[in-house]
Amino acid sequence: MTGRQTYSERRWPNTPEFNSALFSLKEAGSVVLLQLVWKAYDNFCARALSKVDCCREDEDLERDITEQLELDVREVMTGYEPFDVQHGPYERETRAVPPAQPPQYDIAFKLRMYPRVMWPLEAKVLRTDGRVGEYVGEIRQNFLTCRYSPFSNEAAMLGYLLSGDPEIALSNIADKGGWNLGPHPDFLDREHRTSDHVRKVQRGKSYPSKFRCHHLIFQLQMS
Repeated sequence: MTGRQTYSERRWPNTPEFNSALFSLKEAGSVVLLQLVWKAYDNFCARALSKVDCCREDEDLERDITEQLELDVREVMTGYEPFDVQHGPYERETRAVPPAQPPQYDIAFKLRMYPRVMWPLEAKVLRTDGRVGEYVGEIRQNFLTCRYSPFSNEAAMLGYLLSGDPEIALSNIADKGGWNLGPHPDFLDREHRTSDHVRKVQRGKSYPSKFRCHHLIFQLQMS
């Protein structure tokens, strides 16, 4: 990271951990976020997947679907939440020296009081339930190094599954990563698992070292 500060770093020097800052939501902070994401996926399926076969659309599929999903998340929010949602925000906390561009999330929830503090969601297209290498690599290279999600002890991966079985995809992710993926008690009827990790935190930083990754598999086949 460069030694010079950005506007947002000067404006919001206090950087609480995301979930602990959601005082009004207490321990249910991440559950509330993920319920919004699943509702958005349901609406996307009802509105779009019944009309368009996403499996046939190769051009810019990952960004295109993610952009639409962010709009669906926004639609199911009340507007009174202590957080907002944004497609494509930059993580300036872990930026490299210019002219390198800061890391950019696919989607992130941002605390309204501290917009620097984000709860990110990263998306990967899974063309089959066995092609999970890039998905696993995203977690290892970015989340587990604190390059992504420095101010949150949780984040989510969205797997856009084009072909195959979600359960097999989750099993392959567990095998490829060498992780234990367990069910989430609030999403037992969903293709939703979690894995717990210990991250490497840069010396001098107070980022949370214990980290939970949520794994959500979204089937994009036509209904």
